This record gives sequence, structure tokens and C-alpha cells, in this order.
Amino acid sequence: MRPICVTCGTQYEDEHPRSSCPVCQDERQWVRWEGQAWTDLTTLQAEYSARIAEDHGVLGIDVTPHFAIGQRALLVETPAGNLLWDCVSLIDAEVIAAIEARGGLVGIAISHPHYYTTMADWSDAFGGVPIHLHADDAGWVQRPHPSIRHWTGETLSPLPGLTLIRAGGHFEGATVLHREEGRGDLFVGDVLQVCQDRRFVSFMRSYPNYIPLNTAAVRRIETALAPFRYERIHGAFRERSVAQDGEAVVARSVERYLAAIR
Repeated sequence: MRPICVTCGTQYEDEHPRSSCPVCQDERQWVRWEGQAWTDLTTLQAEYSARIAEDHGVLGIDVTPHFAIGQRALLVETPAGNLLWDCVSLIDAEVIAAIEARGGLVGIAISHPHYYTTMADWSDAFGGVPIHLHADDAGWVQRPHPSIRHWTGETLSPLPGLTLIRAGGHFEGATVLHREEGRGDLFVGDVLQVCQDRRFVSFMRSYPNYIPLNTAAVRRIETALAPFRYERIHGAFRERSVAQDGEAVVARSVERYLAAIR
């Protein structure tokens, strides 16, 4: 079985555990005090389960008990088909059935390399749907797969009404997703981190290692989002969503953050 890092959830192409995980050795992650450790998808399916629940109108999928970083995947539904936003390491029959009941998937898009996880298995489970990753982060792919589409430039529309936006910051190709439907939704992973009070978002190069972004990087995110209208912001973690006034939340969060680092 292909090894999966227990700290970040990344799956590797090798069929035997490696000595280290380059994703965790990067300054944005960490190596456990106990050292590198590995699992695999079969073991995850036996020891963990998926928690599938609605959150602010979007179906979210995370893993329980907590595994790796603890992020969730979100099912972004549109009249043209469904896109999986971000990814978790666990995929099993329950997850597949829940998504199929909502119309299946026509694509996958992932905000940044910390959430690539078992994206190849997810694609295979839904007929080899394309996986949209920004080309600036291509070097972080640890399991190459024919379904990966490395896109370039500043925006990409994977489906009508959806736009992938290269925001940068956390990674060079860090991406957020905009959905036009209704008053607009922004799916941000932790490229913009929804704060605990859900009245603000924040920005970091590394959250666990407390490395902030500089002024230019935050202003770049602000500029990338400026053309888009959105009411809600859906974050990387369960119950981390901004329910209303999303644009105003980002605007005041940018100014608060920049004032703090000044």
C-alpha cells in the first residue's frame, strides 16, 4: 500500500515507507517529536471514519478521530455538476455513497499542497475526474496521476459559475474558489484562515510555526479577491465559516493584520 504521512496526510507514490516526508520538513510544517511515521489508506479505513455534515449550506467531510491536519473537504454543488474543494486522506464506501447521492463529482480542486492527501484515490473513485492544481505548486505533488491538471495564470473556471483564483501567500500557487450562485461564496482553505470568532480572517505563511505573511503578500491576496462578490466564506475546518458580510470581513481583516505587523 502507498504510505501516508500521519502528520500531514500526504500520500506518496512509493509502495514502501520513506525515511522522511518533504512536506513536513518544509518550514510551514513540522516533524513529530517521535519522528516520521506512516500509515496507509486501508489502515485509515479500519481505524477512522468520515464525519459528513452540512455547514452553512455546504456538505463537509472530515475525519474522526482527528487525523493529520484535520481539514475538511467541501462539496461545491452547481447546476453544471459538483466540484470537491480540498481533500482529506480518508475515502471509503460511505463517503462515495454520500457524494453520489448528491450527484457525484465532475472535478476536484485543492487550495494548496498540505491538502493534496489521497487526491489520486478520490479521482479514481469518481471515474478519473480532473484534479485542478496550480502549476506554481507542481513540485509538491508526491503521487503523480494522469488526472492532475496543472493550471497557470491568475484564474481558471473549472465549471460554469466557479472560478479558481490564485491568491498566493501560504504557497506560491495557493488558491481560493469563488461560486457566483446567490450572493456569492468564497472557499478559502486556510489561505485565508477563518478566525475562531468568525468575524475576521487571518493570513500566515505557517500557522503551526507562527510565520506571518508580509504586507505585499497580504495586499496581493486583497487585490486577487477584489473583482469578486461574496457573502459567505467557508474555511478549512469544521464550523469555521463566515455567515454574512464576507467582503467586509476580508477588508477589515486585511487592515487589522497589516496594522498588527507594522
